[in-house]
Amino acid sequence: MLPQTGAAGRLPRTDLPARRGPFRPGRLALVLLLGALAALPGDLGAITRGALTDAYLQVSVFVAATLLLFYGVERVWHVDVGALMRRHSRFQVPIAALFGALPGCGGAIFVVAAYSSGHVGMGAVTATLTATMGDAAFLLIATRPDVALVVLPVSLVTGIVSGYAVDWLAPGRASPGARAAAARPGRISRVRARDIAALALAAPGLVFGAMLLANVDPAGPFGALPQGVALAGIALGALIWAASPVDAITSPQDPPLARMSEETSFVTAYVIMAYLAYDYLIALTGIDLGQVFDTVTPLLPLIAIVVGLVPGCGPQVLVTTLFVNGLIPFSALIGNAISNDGDALFPAIALDPKAAVRATLYSTIPALLVAYGFHFLAPGLF
Repeated sequence: MLPQTGAAGRLPRTDLPARRGPFRPGRLALVLLLGALAALPGDLGAITRGALTDAYLQVSVFVAATLLLFYGVERVWHVDVGALMRRHSRFQVPIAALFGALPGCGGAIFVVAAYSSGHVGMGAVTATLTATMGDAAFLLIATRPDVALVVLPVSLVTGIVSGYAVDWLAPGRASPGARAAAARPGRISRVRARDIAALALAAPGLVFGAMLLANVDPAGPFGALPQGVALAGIALGALIWAASPVDAITSPQDPPLARMSEETSFVTAYVIMAYLAYDYLIALTGIDLGQVFDTVTPLLPLIAIVVGLVPGCGPQVLVTTLFVNGLIPFSALIGNAISNDGDALFPAIALDPKAAVRATLYSTIPALLVAYGFHFLAPGLF
């Protein structure tokens, strides 16, 4: 439930959180540590800067574009989609699945935000997380549109069936919306300079990200500019996250541009952690996932599904890349597409960890059924 507003429809400034400084100390410490790691010379610094660049150009810019589109439509058309889904609860699941099936993570994040406000139930969350392929969908559409025409509809239908199954088997498991809303300490009453700067960096970043998805290295025509834009975007996003007046999810009354910058920075903070953990692990262990997959062919669908349980889009983009390069079968790709929750799992974990775990485990069951269905019934597909 949203807080009561005054006659003018605006909340008083007293609803902002009481803090002694502009930054949250714990978050600021993490931001400074990240900056120190990125500034290091040698391999560690290079790996860190590479991971930050990938996180921004492969994930953040697409999340920003999708969220700005959704929230802009809400503001222009004066409609609260979350409240609309709550009023038409019978259609929550297919609508949520459709949002999840949209390329990127923005649609699924949007549904998670609606869950945090108490507008939708666990079935809708399961539907959107099952249907989403995250940012890997952009790569698949760019490289194998014929395969995308199968994967995305199958994921959508699987999400709808899974969502209704969860609502039927576990009814009443809705988000404690009032508690989640109360956890948000503040409001954003106007567009700030940081929001405009975030848009100014995301716009060229989106172009560079699209080039990467098309297997075109933006460093070729643009030199060091793509990495410079990405690192500047990461730095700005990290500072927005460290100084954020809200927790994870903004209010529908906040300006769309501010909502975009705040929620993108929150998702990016978790994406950075996932990318750095993955890249550091690969650098330290030297694991070649392509070789690992090649030695356990019968288990490839299961392995891809397990990889799908890892939060974030980085590992999922890798699985799609392996498929595009002919290293894993279609059954593994479809299993990963259904089991992976993309970056939408990060705000879900922050807002309701138990619900996030339940939702991602729920998506594992249909992933196993569909993946091994294709494995045994259509082994030569694609």
